[in-house]
Amino acid sequence: MTDRFRLTLAQLNATVGDLDGNAARARDAWQQARAAGADMVALPEMFITGYQTQDLVLKPAFLRDAMATVQRLADDCADGPAIGIGGPWCEGDKLHNAWLVLQGGHITARVYKHELPHKELFDELRLFDPGPISGPFAVAGVRIGSPICEDAWWPSVTETLAETGAEILVVPNGSPYHRDKLDLRMGHMVARVVESGLPLAYVNMVGGQDDQVYDGASFVLNPGGHKVVQLPAFEEALAHVDFTRTPQGWRAEPGAMAPQPEAWEQDYRAMVLALSDYMRKSGFRRVLLGLSGGIDSALVAAIAADALGPDNVRGVRLPSGYSSRHSLDDAAELAARLGIRMDTVPINGPVDAVAQALAPVMAGTAPDLTEENIQSRLRGLLLMAMSNKFGELLLTTGNKSEVAVGYATIYGDMAGGYNPIKDLYKTRVFQTCRWRNEHHRDWMAGPAGEVIPPAIIDKPPSAELRPDQKDEDSLPPYDVLDAILYGLVERDASVADLVAQGHDRETVKHVERLLYGSEWKRYQAAPGPRVSPRAFWLDRRYPLVNKWRDEG
Repeated sequence: MTDRFRLTLAQLNATVGDLDGNAARARDAWQQARAAGADMVALPEMFITGYQTQDLVLKPAFLRDAMATVQRLADDCADGPAIGIGGPWCEGDKLHNAWLVLQGGHITARVYKHELPHKELFDELRLFDPGPISGPFAVAGVRIGSPICEDAWWPSVTETLAETGAEILVVPNGSPYHRDKLDLRMGHMVARVVESGLPLAYVNMVGGQDDQVYDGASFVLNPGGHKVVQLPAFEEALAHVDFTRTPQGWRAEPGAMAPQPEAWEQDYRAMVLALSDYMRKSGFRRVLLGLSGGIDSALVAAIAADALGPDNVRGVRLPSGYSSRHSLDDAAELAARLGIRMDTVPINGPVDAVAQALAPVMAGTAPDLTEENIQSRLRGLLLMAMSNKFGELLLTTGNKSEVAVGYATIYGDMAGGYNPIKDLYKTRVFQTCRWRNEHHRDWMAGPAGEVIPPAIIDKPPSAELRPDQKDEDSLPPYDVLDAILYGLVERDASVADLVAQGHDRETVKHVERLLYGSEWKRYQAAPGPRVSPRAFWLDRRYPLVNKWRDEG
């Protein structure tokens, strides 16, 4: 009977569809585990395909390739520790989210996910068939139970594993980040440990994939809920964890305890990681964005510099006749502080040309929002031209408040391929800028110090599309707007609920009208990282045409 068991936790960054690349990362982790004398290496949920695959996993050719890649991995890693790796697996006419155990050149166990998440951003019930609750499997004489991600959020799977003889729980995960997620998942895992009396090793994926960010932060708990190993958040890590048999059962020995970032740093790093991985996995190296001298573009520029390095970021000023001198100067100072390139492309000539072209059909009409939007759309046109010419991804800069109420011009400032602050309300934009000015970390590629000029943070927000324009001419003050939006979007609160909280009823109704009326814009908006529990797109899905309004 063995009295020691070494488990290697491989908190790695997979890319959806890169079967050979993901397998190569798994082999490298296996080689490190073998060199360390490990009995098993555990990789995250759906690692061989990357996560989430969405409908890609339903394509028969892709599924065949994924399953064949797992078998080749088993062949390549026959002489050494066992591998636990997530991937799709077909049995008969059933498609499962599986965790596959590879030993001695064979797949010796197939664990199928039982609890398939189907709320918030997940659609697993649409893609996979639920598997039966599996019993434990044996590795090096130790009986391992592996509830897959959601299976460990509910008691039934873990209870069955404990009752059927599991000695250690190894939980593979593709658990995406949202604010406060680290504490949320820790609470669930502590509950499973307390209920089962078993030690638990939690291995999570890390990295950005489309709008989702996987934060890693894997850990190990001993019975009683005592944390003895903590891996870092938002970066790849490999940890060898030793378990020892005691009279009370298996116990994990204390190991590395990486400090976890506080909430503001979590959000900021999630946005930086999301952008850098979106670029890398899509094949882009450089970005550009319009620099208005406002706070949103300033924060996006800082995120881009930290994600890609200042040399890979181009800022572009696009002044019109309504652009203030201080905004132009603020944009220039921001670019200098960040060390990014800045170009200036005036739009007065294009605006005049469009006005001349439209003059015959618009004769007799008064200037209105149409003329304001022409300016924004010409900026989008010029930025997209530069993106095409130089192969630089155009970043959009609309915050969640603007995205929510449609305070953005379709085909104008909404033009672009990725929006790092899409899920950040305006009030959080202000605070995040202050946080970045006060903090610098080794993972930031941009410079330290006060990189965002205080004048940008302090001045009243303005689109500068007409004389003396301020955002509050069209919208409630942002602290009021964000509080109402938080209720309507994050909490599904009713109009009556918000009025009871002290908000003016007409203001709430105005925001509600803007929110529902802007769904069509969000449908065409650039993707961006999810940092809240209720982001637009997969978390919150509404019809484009919706005549209902809350009259309560």
